[in-house]
Amino acid sequence: MERTSIRLGGVALNSTVMNASGPHSAEKDEILELSARHSGAIVFKSCNLTGLEAPDNLKNRGVDHFTAIARDLGSHGKSIIGSVVGNTDDEIVKVATALDRAGVKIIELNLADDYVQNSVAPFANMERLKAIVGRVRGEVQAVLAVKVPPKLAIEVRAVAELFKSLRVAIAVCANDLPKDLQVDLASGVASGARRTLSQVHAFYQASEGLIDVVAVGGINGGRDAYIAHLTGAHAVQVGSALIKEGAGALDRIDRELDALLSENHKGAVSEIIGQVRFTE
Repeated sequence: MERTSIRLGGVALNSTVMNASGPHSAEKDEILELSARHSGAIVFKSCNLTGLEAPDNLKNRGVDHFTAIARDLGSHGKSIIGSVVGNTDDEIVKVATALDRAGVKIIELNLADDYVQNSVAPFANMERLKAIVGRVRGEVQAVLAVKVPPKLAIEVRAVAELFKSLRVAIAVCANDLPKDLQVDLASGVASGARRTLSQVHAFYQASEGLIDVVAVGGINGGRDAYIAHLTGAHAVQVGSALIKEGAGALDRIDRELDALLSENHKGAVSEIIGQVRFTE
């Protein structure tokens, strides 16, 4: 849909709506169904070098399984986001390099998962984060995204500055909005005093528009997506709704978002990104 199309990290996407890494994105038939049902980008399940049986949320067949699918879909013009995990720096670099060579448009380093944090400790300090992300940036040509933990021990602005220096184009962040948040979509005004509303909002503010932010969590309908965009998200990843409804959830949310943009006289989703205001 034209109104919901976006450029994410410089990559043109048909929609801001995409699946989150994990649900319906591990097996080839699941991925092909997502591709057929929705015109947006496809996010592969996070993968390591040879595959994992545990933990269950990272169960995958290994990077070769995904590179084969990426080459197939890429040849048909589909935008693919490859998601990377590993328990050593070397493994993370090797998986990212394999996906890059397979032609994925964006590589997401899933540094937020406990499996990676407990083995590699990428957010232990700025030096560790710079070492890991810097090695990957030096080896791959694809647009680079980093998924950050919902709770950061490092100050957000410092992480954003490091990402900018390493040419990380995208931060994948928690859409952890207050449950009692009230937003008027027509005006883009949130009730209450000016404040940081979520990790998405924090990274949007800290990066000063130089890093695109992807919101993950709590996107169950078009209204959720609209509010995430108001707080700074350039794109949204859908998880729970996809598990409940199947592949059709992405198209539903996309259509609902498009309808809300039309109702509020917006010609493109880019017009609302980061435009939230406050009553006080």
